[in-house]
Amino acid sequence: MKFHPTFKTGAMATALLLAFATTVQAGTGPTTISERARAIQAKAINLDTHLDTPALFSRPGWKISDRHSFEQDGSQIDYPRMVEGGLDGGFWVVFTSQGERDAQGDLKARDAGLKRLSEIREMVAANADKFELATTADDAARIKAAGKKSVYISMENAYPLEHDPSLLSFYYKQGLRMISLAHISHNDFADSAGMGVAPEGEHGGLSDKGKAMIAEANRLGIILDQSHASNTVFDQMLALSKAPIILSHSGAYDVFAHSRNIDDARIRALASKGGVIQVNSLGGYLIDTGATPEYREEMRKVYAAFGGQRRLSDAERAQAKAKIAELDRKHGIRTADFDDYMRHLLHIIEVAGWEHVGLGADWDGGGGVEGYEDITALPKVVQALLDAGYDERQIGGILGGNTVRLIREVQALADPEAVKAALE
Repeated sequence: MKFHPTFKTGAMATALLLAFATTVQAGTGPTTISERARAIQAKAINLDTHLDTPALFSRPGWKISDRHSFEQDGSQIDYPRMVEGGLDGGFWVVFTSQGERDAQGDLKARDAGLKRLSEIREMVAANADKFELATTADDAARIKAAGKKSVYISMENAYPLEHDPSLLSFYYKQGLRMISLAHISHNDFADSAGMGVAPEGEHGGLSDKGKAMIAEANRLGIILDQSHASNTVFDQMLALSKAPIILSHSGAYDVFAHSRNIDDARIRALASKGGVIQVNSLGGYLIDTGATPEYREEMRKVYAAFGGQRRLSDAERAQAKAKIAELDRKHGIRTADFDDYMRHLLHIIEVAGWEHVGLGADWDGGGGVEGYEDITALPKVVQALLDAGYDERQIGGILGGNTVRLIREVQALADPEAVKAALE
């Protein structure tokens, strides 16, 4: 692991964290953004590695080119807010919720994945003056220089490939450059980390099908994402992959013991092999909110009554929000805030080294905390890192430089013949 001479450790890091806490409004982050922070962010390539915003592309009347409001429609990313927050782009997710693992379920997942892939590409085509598909490390800087936002494509949950894993080469041709194997439950490829306490494994980590997927992703230069998979999958993926891996949206287990988070020993192992961990902002992964299985079931029923969370009209969303607020009061649910997010981020930087950390807030997929509700608040992170003692080079790496380096290294280790065949 490489360390910058000004990298903070031990008591010094603790002192800096305490000093940082005195410069912000309690819980919600910096109250002002300095000119230096703005200059650092403007110079850096700002990438988030887990944007679930494509789930909104099929929402009636919702357009990426319009400025929306988190308070009004719950969305967190759109083009005007990306400009305001300084986000240059990132990995836009082909997400498929895990369903039945039978022939019918696999076909349904295949079709859902292809539909989401086409929606991402259609968004780019319809907004060619604002967005551009990105497939290589150099694309990030080139697209930023052209005044547009980069659209790398990733897949969260390989469920759409269960029916036919060879579809990976088609996805690659269409722009896919990152893949995770599982989501919140096991599938044919890998065991999941679950949603709080890790469930009993099914495959003992990776299945043979999962191991084959790792080999094929390496051949094509597709980044392997361990987020949502079990600790055993992490160990096996790190050992099997010929290229560094990523955790596209994860937190620190040693800060909050949640099965979706990763422990310090594994963070160090990730860094030792050149990998990067991108820090998640989903409140339930940052602190113990008090959410019980009973609470989650009641919340599920609220959304089910409206036909599903993604299908809500603005009026229905307001009604659902009010009902969820009632549930929160009933169950005494606690809310995570910006300080909780920074606690994870600063801890992970200390453990991994700044060269191995980035941002993957899980926008439009459950991420966001009090004081960091949407992408317009990204400059707060820059200011907080500056207040904590990190310099321009380090902050630039965390904002996106480390992600670009990882893309470059993974693609450099690909099999040129496999890449050529997939693109033909």
